Amino acid sequence: MTAAAPGRRPAAAALRGLRAVGRRWVVPMIAIAGWELAARRAADVFFPPPSRIAERMYDLWFSGPAAHLWLTSDAIGNVLPSLGRMAAGLAGALVAGVTLGLALGRSARVRAYLDPLLQFGRAVPPPTLVPVFVVLMHLGTPMQIVSIAVSALWPILLNTADGARSVDPLQIAIARVFRLSATDRLLQIVVPSALPKIFAGLRLSLSLALILMVFSELLPGTADGIGFELTDAQSRSDLPTVWSAIVLLGILGYLLNTLLLMLERRVLRPHRAALGGTDR
Repeated sequence: MTAAAPGRRPAAAALRGLRAVGRRWVVPMIAIAGWELAARRAADVFFPPPSRIAERMYDLWFSGPAAHLWLTSDAIGNVLPSLGRMAAGLAGALVAGVTLGLALGRSARVRAYLDPLLQFGRAVPPPTLVPVFVVLMHLGTPMQIVSIAVSALWPILLNTADGARSVDPLQIAIARVFRLSATDRLLQIVVPSALPKIFAGLRLSLSLALILMVFSELLPGTADGIGFELTDAQSRSDLPTVWSAIVLLGILGYLLNTLLLMLERRVLRPHRAALGGTDR
């Protein structure tokens, strides 16, 4: 009895994992199946079934040679440039947002002067700034990257400032007693304490970056990108391609958010362990 108990543990863990996966995916699978049945019954050209959309996605982007990781020339020419611009804009927003947020969070006077301006900038809908950047920088990759970065900046900046402001004053006082330099206090106390807020802002900024990536590519004169492919397919009444681009954007958003959550859990594990929390 006792010898068999350890052997049951991997099987029980696997069963719990399967149940968790089932609970997570049962509703989406039912929804997809219902969509498939309803679309086939209606036979409406504007709402193709998911199977046709998946087939179109495979033909467009994932039927390339193995040497190119099964990516087609269309994926390399449109999907990868979009992701590159999004990554560049989000990286710029992260660097600027964390740097300015830490400075604002640790200086009450600067925060008092700049808070109305920051709240105003956060309240402006990001897509409304794109025409301004078009006028200032003209169409092209630099304009798209800047529009993504400026729009994604605010959640990171404000959450970082909030995290830096909420550092336990006792920790700062102890660090001063031990004569830690300002740089050491920043890197060893302020930044680790602000990391949960930084990641919360980064998740919001990821969604904004994805939205602005597509929006900046919808403008006339854009030469590539998922948004360009979406408008091109719409102009040709190629509805399966339109739906394929929409589904691809949803999948990309889900995958990027999942990867960010995995990174967050890994980075924050020591922080949560120090607080006595659990890593879920």
